[in-house]
Amino acid sequence: MPTAIAVTSTDLVLPPTDRQTPTAALIRAPGDQPLDAALADMNVMLERHGYVVVLYPASIPVAHEQRLHTIRSVLETDRLALLKLDLPPLGVAVLVRQLRQLSICDFSAGVVASAARLLSHYIYAGALLNSVTKLDRVPVSLKAHAKSWVPGAQFGVLACPTPELIKVGGGATLAGPEFATQLLVAKGQLTSDWVTGTLAPAWRVQGVQETELTDYSPRWWGTAKMIEFAAFLPDISVLYQLVASVRREQCHWCGIELIGDRCGFCSAPLAPPENRARAVAALGQGPP
Repeated sequence: MPTAIAVTSTDLVLPPTDRQTPTAALIRAPGDQPLDAALADMNVMLERHGYVVVLYPASIPVAHEQRLHTIRSVLETDRLALLKLDLPPLGVAVLVRQLRQLSICDFSAGVVASAARLLSHYIYAGALLNSVTKLDRVPVSLKAHAKSWVPGAQFGVLACPTPELIKVGGGATLAGPEFATQLLVAKGQLTSDWVTGTLAPAWRVQGVQETELTDYSPRWWGTAKMIEFAAFLPDISVLYQLVASVRREQCHWCGIELIGDRCGFCSAPLAPPENRARAVAALGQGPP
């Protein structure tokens, strides 16, 4: 069975790009499901899939995040990865779908989990906002704060991979990807054609798709008067090649396979090169 991908909200589960892409499981909030039921559900997933990777945005309510850690702690399992992402919610939804696509490829659970850090660098996520006064997740200058009080002002904000903020108008645009992407757009309580009429052509996207705004988005961006967007790599073959091209290592702490500089399951950093051989040899004896 493929590695299970799980989320904390159904609106983080975008429609699949093909018939093979599996859906994602839902880890409900404490107010929606008793702990014993959540533990039972997770046990079933672990028995069926072997490993579970949970992705959630940094704007998740504290109680919901605590529920995730409680589940892992009570079950005392090292087969449950909890990936808290600094991406905006729509970017998280894109990444969730990409990992769903990769979960049915010939990658181990550790590679799938650690691929989240790699692929997040190829997601250009931002929003069009009518105010940045409550935006605290992207650096905002005092000048931009002052301009946000001007009636009718709008701001284009890029949260990742490199934060950027511009005042819309005068031909200014955000720095976009230098590779082929598609653009996903979610409209909130703001009316504008800047994202589809100006940004999309400037970024030379190959297509524009629309979806619903996530429940996490207003909290993340500090306002509901917004249009969120995310440019992403749509081709599974390109995603596969990206992940497959990275050297695979073995976590010196839990022993699981990984790519990049950190284990997706135990969060241990990659050991320095001079220590890796010694760490791998010691894995048979367990962690020190």
